[in-house]
Amino acid sequence: MSAIFITKEGQEVERTKCEIYTRVMGYHRPVSSFNIWKKAEFYSRNYFKSNDNFNNIYN
Repeated sequence: MSAIFITKEGQEVERTKCEIYTRVMGYHRPVSSFNIWKKAEFYSRNYFKSNDNFNNIYN
């Protein structure tokens, strides 16, 4: 299944739609099955990147 997207330059691009899954209560669920409030909460989450150098300080 593909969809047409328009880039910032105004060009049409055909892309394949992908499904996003998240872990909820111990199992994986597609985000598309969430209600509108749960989707808003999912997309407003902040993610962090761990700093591997921090772990090397104490070793």
